[in-house]
Amino acid sequence: MNDNYPYFFSVIIPTYNRLNEIRELLFSLKEQVFPSDHFEIFIVDDGSTDETGDFVENFAKKSSLNIRLLHQDHKGPGAARNLGMEHASGKYFLFIDSDCIAHPCWLQAYADAVENRDVAGFGGPDHVRDDFTPLQKAIDYSMTSFLTTGGIRGHSKKKLSKYYPRSFNMGVRNDIVQKIGGMNDLRHGQDIEFSNRILACGEPVIKVENAVVYHKRRTSVRKFFKQVYNWGVARINLYKIDKQMLEPVHFFPAIGTLISFLIILLFILAPARIWPLPVAGILVLILMGIHGMIRYKDIRVIFYIPFIVPIQIIGYGFGFIQAYIRRVILKQNTFTGFVRNYYK
Repeated sequence: MNDNYPYFFSVIIPTYNRLNEIRELLFSLKEQVFPSDHFEIFIVDDGSTDETGDFVENFAKKSSLNIRLLHQDHKGPGAARNLGMEHASGKYFLFIDSDCIAHPCWLQAYADAVENRDVAGFGGPDHVRDDFTPLQKAIDYSMTSFLTTGGIRGHSKKKLSKYYPRSFNMGVRNDIVQKIGGMNDLRHGQDIEFSNRILACGEPVIKVENAVVYHKRRTSVRKFFKQVYNWGVARINLYKIDKQMLEPVHFFPAIGTLISFLIILLFILAPARIWPLPVAGILVLILMGIHGMIRYKDIRVIFYIPFIVPIQIIGYGFGFIQAYIRRVILKQNTFTGFVRNYYK
C-alpha cells in the first residue's frame, strides 16, 4: 500500500477503567504494518477513575501515532463511540474494544478488502492468543464454536443466522453514518442495532476473515455470566425495535436452559429412569473439553470448558426468558439487565 492510498481510517476505542488493556491495545496499533499516517485513533474515556487518561496522553506524546483522547461522563459504550465519530475524519470508522489486541495486519486486511470494493460496513473475527489464560480460552470456545453459539454470532462458517458485525471489531463508511445516524442509547446490543441499520441501506456488508483481533473477553466466571445474561436481555430489546433482529435460532439457548432444568427436576424425582439424559449431557461437555484442548493445544482448557459452556447457555437463556416475560408478555417498557460496571 503506497502513501497515495485514498482511504483513511478512524479507529474509535471506548474505555472505562481498563488501563492495562488500553496499554496492550495501543502497543498493538503501534505495530500495525499499515502506514501510520493513514489512520487516526480516538480513545474515548467513559469517566474512568484509574490512570487511563494520563497514560494515553503520555503515550500520544511519545508515539508517532495520531492519537486523540476524548472524555465523557459514564454514559456507556454506544455514546462513547458516537462521540468518537463526531470528531473522526476518516472515510471508514473502525471500532475495536479496549480489551482487544489488534493483529499486526488488522488495518491492512481491511484496507485490502475495501480497496476495490466500496462497502457500507464490514467486520472481522476475534481469536485468542497462546498466552491467554485457560479461562479466556474456554470463554472463546463457548463464544465461537459451532457447537455452542458460534453459528449464531457469525464466527462459524456454518452460519445459522444473518451476520451482524460487532463493535469489538467492525467498520462503517463515514457517509453511511451521516445517512443512518450513530449508535442508539441501548445499554447492551447497540452495535447489533447499528449493524441492522447499516444492512438496511442495501449496500454490501462483508466479513474480512483475516482482520483479526485477539479478544480477552471477561476475566472471571461472574463477569462472564453477567455479560451473557445481558446479551439475552438485549436480544429481546432488539426485537422490540425491529422484529427482524429476532430469529428462531435465538430461542435455542432459552430452550436449552428450560430443558436442562426439566432434566434436573426429573432426575431428582425419578433418578432411576432419567439418569441416561444427564450422563449423556456430561459426556457431551467432556467431549467439548477434549475438542477445545486439541483446538487450543492447551490441556488446561479441558477442565474449564465443561463449566463455561453451560454458564454461557444458561446465562443467556435466563436473560432472554426474563426479558421475554417482561417485555413481550407483560408489555413492560424497559429492562436492561446488569448495568453497573459495564466495562469491568
